[in-house]
Amino acid sequence: MGNFNRENLSLNEKINEHKELIAALVAGLIILIAWRMESTGQMTAAIMAYLSAFVIGGYAKAKEGIEDTIENKSLNVEMLMILAAIGSAIIGYWTEGAILIFIFALSGALETYAMNKSHKEISSLMELQPEEAWLVRGGFEPIKVSVKELKVNDHILVKPGERIPADGTIFKGVSTVDEAAITGESMPVSKNIGDDAFAGTVNLNGVLTITVTKPNSETLFQKIITLVQSAQSEKSPSQQFIERFEGLYVKGVLITVALMMVLPHYLLDWDWTTTFYRAMVLLVVASPCALVASIMPATLSAISNGAKNGILVKGGVHLEHLSLLRVLAVDKTGTLTQGTPAVTDFIVREGLHELDTLAVLAGIEAQSNHPLARAITKYAKKQQIVIPHNIEIEDIPGFGLEAVFEGNAYSIGKPEFVGKELANSFHNGALQQLAQDGKTVVFLKDEQGIAALVALKDVVREEAKKAVAALKELGIDVLMLTGDNETTAKAIAQEATVTSYVAECLPETKVEHIKKYKADFEHVGMVGDGINDAPALATASVGIAMGGGTDVALETADVVLMKNDLSKIAYAVKLSRKMQRIVKQNIIFSLAVITLLIISNFFQAISLPFGVIGHEGSTILVILNGLRLLSKKV
Repeated sequence: MGNFNRENLSLNEKINEHKELIAALVAGLIILIAWRMESTGQMTAAIMAYLSAFVIGGYAKAKEGIEDTIENKSLNVEMLMILAAIGSAIIGYWTEGAILIFIFALSGALETYAMNKSHKEISSLMELQPEEAWLVRGGFEPIKVSVKELKVNDHILVKPGERIPADGTIFKGVSTVDEAAITGESMPVSKNIGDDAFAGTVNLNGVLTITVTKPNSETLFQKIITLVQSAQSEKSPSQQFIERFEGLYVKGVLITVALMMVLPHYLLDWDWTTTFYRAMVLLVVASPCALVASIMPATLSAISNGAKNGILVKGGVHLEHLSLLRVLAVDKTGTLTQGTPAVTDFIVREGLHELDTLAVLAGIEAQSNHPLARAITKYAKKQQIVIPHNIEIEDIPGFGLEAVFEGNAYSIGKPEFVGKELANSFHNGALQQLAQDGKTVVFLKDEQGIAALVALKDVVREEAKKAVAALKELGIDVLMLTGDNETTAKAIAQEATVTSYVAECLPETKVEHIKKYKADFEHVGMVGDGINDAPALATASVGIAMGGGTDVALETADVVLMKNDLSKIAYAVKLSRKMQRIVKQNIIFSLAVITLLIISNFFQAISLPFGVIGHEGSTILVILNGLRLLSKKV
């Protein structure tokens, strides 16, 4: 019974979400039935059907128009369309009035559907922040409390595998922490006493006691949520322009129609029937159906084209902004790079067998769940090495591993763990060059000294260089924003051939840079895949997420690259620019037709049927022009 109720609730939610679209489609079906009735002489029944289509299709927009008119004390396009439809009905053209309602209702429903992709990323973010924490007081056992109850200077206990519930500093313990949720850095960070810890990050191995330094409402993680909310509440310049244009257009048409219902009778000696007739023709031909159709079919066709090519665009306004991009900021981890470390170099001490040494190293690392250990084990398996198992190891949190294998003692870890002087002198100082290349170096030490080193790096995606080059050809500068240190960032930036880069970026820093770019260049895109990228994605003119990224990034972004293919961004920009050209063609054409029809009506050179034919004919033409974007490639 519970499942049945949940299914019913889900169905009801879907119906409510799409009720405007359902109403528009039902109205369209009724119009077809009414038209059939009219053609068979059932005029009374046809009129009743048309009336029902008016009510069903126009109710939502009429309500919206009336409420907005009362609230803002100004008329809008919704009211103009309703009046135009009513005017058509008054002079006996029911079909034309009903079609006006249907077209406007359908476009409004599609617009509402696109905009109702609302703020799901906020709930996704909240799921990653712990709701409870282990509070430590004196020598008593830790007690579980709500994170909202934590105060500055409280001590909290964080066990291996748990998310850190509050911002603070390490008071006791040593561990490795995955900070990808905050910095985007793919490599876990070693944490010692006195180091900072951030809410939402994951403690991987050691037990930590943390001193709380910020209340829950001021944590870095909470700031990410706030930044996403504030960025999404801002209206784009295009939206503001459309709203201003809408008010002026409606006022102009209605004032002209009002004058047309009176002045020709006195100035041109038209009788009242002709005056009213011409005013109604004006109201119909001046209705913005062609203008609406100039944009929506082209936009939907472009969105469909993008979907066929692995580009999911969440609305037409984002396509518009894509065409205007001058700067594209790109996250490093998981975007330009694969997002996971991979072995790039393996060097052994002279006299040792390379594959045997790799087998020992992999056998020890196979007992650990550290990301670097997994990468080394994966590398060994690719070499088709038989990895020994059941090696006893001791995890030294924050440093590395110790193990005994076949009577020999081994240590694996960073230079400080195996001996900094030994590490620096191994293989003619290879460590320095590898570090300059942005690589993380792990050493294997045996009883005779350094036995081998492994260099690992988050490697640049194969298509990244081509994608950056293609964007530069389109006149778009590519900038890399990353949480990595300066050395790693510089190495990746050179390999990916980006225009410039900024290292050691926190989410707040990325947002600041995006705002600066917007102030300098106006239209700025952002590409990312992590939780830490969400505020920047929301702040940018266009946020672009990698399809394999986090749910938060996918929900926040305006565009999603479903196959993680960066080269698709250049295609999306080309598609958007072609869409903009078609939209401009359509707008100029539709305005020219409306102007011609208005002038013809003033000189009584056109009747209502021909006015409707000209008006609806121009609508069909701009729709067909927009549908050209359905072709596979641009």
